[in-house]
Amino acid sequence: MTTAVAPDAALSAADRCDRCGAQAYVRVEMSNGFELLFCAHHARRHDEKLREVASTIHDESDKLHETPATAVDEER
Repeated sequence: MTTAVAPDAALSAADRCDRCGAQAYVRVEMSNGFELLFCAHHARRHDEKLREVASTIHDESDKLHETPATAVDEER
């Protein structure tokens, strides 16, 4: 299993967690070609099992710690 960061496979706000419907930040690709999408919470919660069965994991949860470009100066 590898953790991949592929710029052409970026997740968008339209990608939703398969568990709860929140915005997805993690894409898990299975060896059978299927993929699962998870919010950061559910990806962390199921991390151990996902690493056992995934062929790749694309994790963009670091975006949760970034300051939005539209933030006012006091929020930066």
